[in-house]
Amino acid sequence: MTYQIIPISDNPSQILTVSLGGQQCKINLYQKTSSLYCDLYVNNVLIIGGVICQNNNKIVRDAYLGFIGDLYFFDSNDSSDPSYPGLGSRYQLRYQNA
Repeated sequence: MTYQIIPISDNPSQILTVSLGGQQCKINLYQKTSSLYCDLYVNNVLIIGGVICQNNNKIVRDAYLGFIGDLYFFDSNDSSDPSYPGLGSRYQLRYQNA
């Protein structure tokens, strides 16, 4: 499986702008009491919003949404769901071009 690690900082709330598979993407990550959540925009159009981030679980999941590939978090120490602190080091955000 080929993937690209998306650099994220160890902050509970952040917005990233990155090109993934030729798509201009804006990724909004935000920690709430229960979990980490993600919004994904492609060309300023919301593709998914308020999706819970879980270890090794695809975030977008469905090709019909118009996103090429998928995003997921990987816990490099164990199998815990991503959370702050640890973002960018223990918990990596990865892009996989399907």
